[in-house]
Amino acid sequence: MSRVGKKPIPLPKGVKVQIGNELAVEGPKGKLRVPIPNGVKVEQRDGALELVRENDQYAALHGLTRALAANAVQGVSTGFTRELDIVGTGYRADVKGKIATFTLGYSHPIEYLLPEGVDLKVDKQTHLILNGYDRQVVGQVAAQIRALRPPDPYKNKGVRYTGEALRKKAGKTGAGGK
Repeated sequence: MSRVGKKPIPLPKGVKVQIGNELAVEGPKGKLRVPIPNGVKVEQRDGALELVRENDQYAALHGLTRALAANAVQGVSTGFTRELDIVGTGYRADVKGKIATFTLGYSHPIEYLLPEGVDLKVDKQTHLILNGYDRQVVGQVAAQIRALRPPDPYKNKGVRYTGEALRKKAGKTGAGGK
């Protein structure tokens, strides 16, 4: 049984919280809103947020709401980072403003419009660093960029998360076939 919901969320300096029908979190990086479902109450005590549920029927929502609130607090204070690597001869990325251009072995370059609140930095044309204050949006953008050319199982070429473990398959081996 998980006890995620009972853990208090410490509030760093510079983070303001308003509690109503939803939790409004504001910090140096931006503003986020977390919906508060029925059966879960949010209370602010001693520089920390505590979530309390009415009864055990709301146990799953209790843990979910606490996790979303903790992500919002961390996002507006420090932000989230996702790193990707591009592997393959001639594969590269470039970013100008809010438009990222990828050359991934197709007959045309792929342009990707970055959503509001997400920044992309490109190191050495093959290492991408995504930054943002909303964890869900940063993860979604990283997944969409990876989906442009997922790593293939035979040569491991494509876009992958930094540190992602890939299993390389053996290619065909065989006798002449006559």
